[in-house]
Amino acid sequence: MAALSLRRFGTVLSLGGAPRRGSLYFRESLCVFSTAAQQRSTGDECGPEDPRDEPKHPLSDCTLEHKAIKLEEQVRDLTERYRKALADSENVRRRTQKFVEDAKLFGIQSFCRDLVEVADILEKTAESAAEEAEPSNPNPTLKKIYEGLSLIEAKLQSVFAKHGLQKMNPVGGKYDPYDHEIVCHVPAEGMQPGTIALVTQDGYKLHGRTIRHALVGVAVESQE
Repeated sequence: MAALSLRRFGTVLSLGGAPRRGSLYFRESLCVFSTAAQQRSTGDECGPEDPRDEPKHPLSDCTLEHKAIKLEEQVRDLTERYRKALADSENVRRRTQKFVEDAKLFGIQSFCRDLVEVADILEKTAESAAEEAEPSNPNPTLKKIYEGLSLIEAKLQSVFAKHGLQKMNPVGGKYDPYDHEIVCHVPAEGMQPGTIALVTQDGYKLHGRTIRHALVGVAVESQE
């Protein structure tokens, strides 16, 4: 728009004929007008500044400190959860390992309970054969049977010990309700009251755990 006005003004000057005395004044005015028009045109093309180009204000120290405190709390919370989860995992591992070990040790517990009954029968048979094979009885067959039964019994007890199965020998010891079961009372003749005087059925332990209680008679004071 300003350039168009400038061209029209120049045309009027050219139609006016030869330059007169005030032509220098008009030329200077024309230069000033041209410069102003160019500046105005440049200003219109640039337009207002983009507000997005304005620098953003940095976060305040208070906001940064608040965020830092919040992050520290989250780190502490996650660390505590991790420690608890790790402890729970370790406890589960130990319980599982203990369960596996017990299963290996006591998996034959039921089998041992049945097997000790066979040992009882074998022991009673050997005792009967020993009574029959007295020196007064010249029968050599009974003597050989007794010797064979004794060897079998000794070997069986050796196998029991190899697998952690042991026979209790409670005679003369204190009564323990976890290991013994009282079936009778006997007079305390040369024994302290409360001690075990006799055993009617042997008890057994498997790796220190009682799998069959011993049937015992406990000594008591005689009443006169």
